[in-house]
Amino acid sequence: MGFNNIDIEKLNILVSTQLNSFFYDGVEVNKNLLRRYQTHTIDRLYICFKHIKKPYFYENDRAIFNYFNGDHYSMYLYLLCNTIWKLDKNENLASKIFLLNKALHGIDAFYSIDLPEIFLFVHPIGTVLGKATYSDYFVVYQNCTIGANDNCSYPTFKGASVMYSKTSIIGSCEIGSNTIFGANSFLMDTNIEDNKVVVGSYPNNKIIQNSSSVIDRVFK
Repeated sequence: MGFNNIDIEKLNILVSTQLNSFFYDGVEVNKNLLRRYQTHTIDRLYICFKHIKKPYFYENDRAIFNYFNGDHYSMYLYLLCNTIWKLDKNENLASKIFLLNKALHGIDAFYSIDLPEIFLFVHPIGTVLGKATYSDYFVVYQNCTIGANDNCSYPTFKGASVMYSKTSIIGSCEIGSNTIFGANSFLMDTNIEDNKVVVGSYPNNKIIQNSSSVIDRVFK
């Protein structure tokens, strides 16, 4: 079905104007250039949004996209720069959009990382997402970090998960499905089984049984 509330022309004007204002390098980003990527990007955004049941993501039982909602726009900008990278390897344009997202929303979600089809940013200022292996139904809040250890090993997510504020997951971690990371938790080089809540800091994490469903709480 798709979104029924988007004016693509206005969206192209908004993005191109912001890019040329913030990151003009002698090469103007023409709004017409963005048209090439919008259909694929908006399709990906709709597939993601239609699974989210949080307020402001749907209206009258339909997914909506509001580019003046910071969470919406940050997710869109990630998908736009990632789409550009996947389709054309246009590093200059993808880099500018990545930097725009970082400047506006404080999130470091590089254009080459592969976030899953279904994910959610929740006021993600200060969040850094590294080259982990992600899984659908991934939720991340503010000031979170996913990164590598000294051996350049990244975490692997096996299913639905929520990272609440100031969570850090570093190194060779295999994260089971339906996992919740409590605020201020820190995990490094540790595997977590399915249906767990992780609190505290490595190496003294406390692992608690999770009796609720991440998908039921956040997604449709």
